[in-house]
Amino acid sequence: MFQATRRRLAIWYTTVTAILLLLFATTVSVYVRTTLIDRVDDTLKHVVEVIERSIEAVEPKPFQFDIATSFHNNARSLEEDRIELEWFDPNGQLLWSTLSEPLGVPLNTSCTPQTVYLPSKLSPESRPVLRQITKLLKVDRKPIGYLRVSHPWFEISKPSRDFAIDLGFGFVVMVISVAAIGWWLSGLAMNPVRESYQHLKQFTADASHELRSPIASIQTNVQVALDDPEFGEGSCHQQLQIVERLTRRLGRLVDDLLFLTRQDSGMVQSQKQTVSLDAILIESIEEQEAIAREQGIQLILDIVEPSSQLDDSFSLLGDWDQLVRLFANLVGNAIQYTLKGGTVTVTLQYVKHKVGSALQVRVVDTGIGISAEALPHVFDRFYRVDPARSRNVAHPTGSGLGLSIARAIVRNHGGEIQLESEIDRGTKVTVCFPISG
Repeated sequence: MFQATRRRLAIWYTTVTAILLLLFATTVSVYVRTTLIDRVDDTLKHVVEVIERSIEAVEPKPFQFDIATSFHNNARSLEEDRIELEWFDPNGQLLWSTLSEPLGVPLNTSCTPQTVYLPSKLSPESRPVLRQITKLLKVDRKPIGYLRVSHPWFEISKPSRDFAIDLGFGFVVMVISVAAIGWWLSGLAMNPVRESYQHLKQFTADASHELRSPIASIQTNVQVALDDPEFGEGSCHQQLQIVERLTRRLGRLVDDLLFLTRQDSGMVQSQKQTVSLDAILIESIEEQEAIAREQGIQLILDIVEPSSQLDDSFSLLGDWDQLVRLFANLVGNAIQYTLKGGTVTVTLQYVKHKVGSALQVRVVDTGIGISAEALPHVFDRFYRVDPARSRNVAHPTGSGLGLSIARAIVRNHGGEIQLESEIDRGTKVTVCFPISG
């Protein structure tokens, strides 16, 4: 229980920290990428301003401007870190370029920097990318042509990619470190809780153990007094019967508490051996048959023979005493909450299971049922359904520990237990014990 809680704390701590780190890394990556784009755009604008000033310095009367002389053709690969220039006439026709081949990108007369993909048969992710800015240049307010300045995109993508890789590596290292630290811190946080719980369990075990002797002594003395003929059938005899019944109930409560406490602390040493589940059910039914008959309830045991002939039919590796206690609780609950004239059916059969086959026991009653709101809590310790549910039950006794004990025993045998119920239509409890084969 504590390991599961510690694990959940560590997972939550790591998850929250990882989300915060991821948001931080994403924000920083976006900031770095935006900064790189702004730097490239500033460079492009600066080149345009320098060329524009150099053109205005010419005295064109009439205007003549030798582009080839001003900008030498030094065409290189687009993979190099350099500025590329293209000169267009006022009609958008390419006159000159520093590139050996035209880019084939339509002229955009907007002055806003943009990102363009060069025409290629490659996928968009693999095509060359440029950052461009285009401006119409004028002399004496007369348009003389368009200047387009381009810069390779890899000057943005490569640093961004390298930075993202570094951030990713740092993110993984930080998450692993946080997970380790979270596990350590959750262990420290759980220590006081674990110690308090251990003290509480020890107290419960000691108190339950110490209470068993006086309760047994009281019950013995009451039974001796009841057997004394001097008491007769007067009021004293009735009072002693009440004391005896309450003492018996208190003894069962102490036994249940002691069992659960020892189960939680691992003090219960199961004496597992090969047992016959059908024999256990027959014993449990025989113990409850007199009570069912007294309350006018029909108790049925249905053992479905396996389809294949097995040497050890319905054999199971388990603890005989615990399994008897399990089915005594389940059948006893079914009888307790079934009205006179009702039926309790116990069925044993082989069923298919996700890991092979399993022994399945179903206890089905036609009792008063359980509401849908209460179903998720029926296995909680000391949980009692609304007392109004027991208004027509002859003996609505119980401490709310029966189903908790049943679940503990089933889990101790590697099985599963499920409960289904509807108000006024009865309850069905299904227990499955996986077996090899």
